[in-house]
Amino acid sequence: MFFSLTDEQRALQATVRDFLVDRFPLTSVRAVYDDEDGDGDPAELWKSIGEQGWLAVLVPEEHDGHGLGLLDAAVLARCWGEGCVPGPFLPTLIAAEAIRLGGTPEQQAEWLPRVAGADVRLTLAAGGRMTVNEGKLNGTVNHVEYAHVADRLVVAADAGSLWLLDPSSPGVTITVNDTLDRSTRLATVRLDGVPAEQLARPVLPEVLDRAAVLVANDLAGIARVALSRTVDYDKTREQFGKPVGSFQALKHLLADLHIATTMAEHAGWYAAHAIDAQLPDAALAVSVAKAKASDAARDVTAAMIQLHGGIGYTWEHDAHLFFKRAKRLEYTYGDAATHRERIARLVVDGS
Repeated sequence: MFFSLTDEQRALQATVRDFLVDRFPLTSVRAVYDDEDGDGDPAELWKSIGEQGWLAVLVPEEHDGHGLGLLDAAVLARCWGEGCVPGPFLPTLIAAEAIRLGGTPEQQAEWLPRVAGADVRLTLAAGGRMTVNEGKLNGTVNHVEYAHVADRLVVAADAGSLWLLDPSSPGVTITVNDTLDRSTRLATVRLDGVPAEQLARPVLPEVLDRAAVLVANDLAGIARVALSRTVDYDKTREQFGKPVGSFQALKHLLADLHIATTMAEHAGWYAAHAIDAQLPDAALAVSVAKAKASDAARDVTAAMIQLHGGIGYTWEHDAHLFFKRAKRLEYTYGDAATHRERIARLVVDGS
């Protein structure tokens, strides 16, 4: 089967890339890194994202959105990785998917138009130990992206149930953590008897698959830009009077990294398409994409530092921006080992 992006999706990718390079280059990302007291959510960037309508990508047309598919959102995620872009854009898309897939008509009507208009920030709090007692949540979730700026949290609790709650409610404690990758902000969310509004359907597995696909495409974007920058540098850096890129050992290494990155790129696109088309191998495609992208981005960004020589280890060089983002996302929504185990269950066990 032949599969590729449509002309419209390629045009979207080019537009987003140009916009981010012009409006939020790596110098701006570095400013977010260095701002110890900032919330990691540049106001002008969020405003610009809203004006471009990118938050509306997955919102149905009846709720003022574009009604597009996960593959279109993956195009955006790929560009976000290429630019190491900060902010709660992807967390908001993921949490909004929970409301779109599992919310009541009233919840969808209240929140999805506000997401499309960039009027609210959302995030998903999953993976912790959360219990429910008479509609009140108790427990702790670690590593929640941008919980401190979110207008609503979508919290996963007992039996995969999903709950919508206001983070300003009594009993909510949000502690922002120091993190290796400061292109995001992570927080610990503690809930002590917090009333919440349950979503109509327990759609957590579907939401986690969609989140894994978006993160896989972010990682693929990181890998490709890191590889391209490394190849360009090694074409000009000289040792013994020759460009280091002409040495056979480096040629072989870079060729292997190119193959791994290309496979991650195609796996990321296909996984998004498989979910959109409801193909029978969608779950398998998700895990293949996340496993390949996690490995590729980790290996490419590590090689980027080494193949830039001494300068690659310095704070002044941009290599660490890509390496740290790749290292964080490697484990987000399942690392390669976790997804390879899932692949084995799907293929060998048939479960």
